[in-house]
Amino acid sequence: MTKTVIHKPNYEEELRRAGIRITRPRRIIVGILTESEDHPDALEIFRRAVAIDSSISLSTVYRTMKLLEGIGAIHRHAFEGGPSRFEQAGGEHHDHLIDIDTGDVIEFKSDRIEQLQNEIARQLGYDIVHHRLELYGRKRS
Repeated sequence: MTKTVIHKPNYEEELRRAGIRITRPRRIIVGILTESEDHPDALEIFRRAVAIDSSISLSTVYRTMKLLEGIGAIHRHAFEGGPSRFEQAGGEHHDHLIDIDTGDVIEFKSDRIEQLQNEIARQLGYDIVHHRLELYGRKRS
């Protein structure tokens, strides 16, 4: 099993291709997303953005995230009732382990899990089109 390494996206380019204007607040927000190593929620993105430019509003963050999601540049995750969190779309498929005490999200890839899922689907007469695996756990002491 390996921890997933994902390339840095170019959100500005993706917004431009979609015909969306790159404003200063959007540039700051996509810069935060590009540099994020975690799966921030909108409030965390807002906190990071206002540290750079105090004029950025929470609604601007929400609108920008909705635009990015709408063009397929990011994925929204709602891990077990928590706030929606975001990560880049595309890249290599991976799954998530969520620490229920800290909220940390650990990305991982397991060829064994992928093979087992495909085997089960085939046995039931299906081809997997899409799937998402979320494991919830607590770190051992």
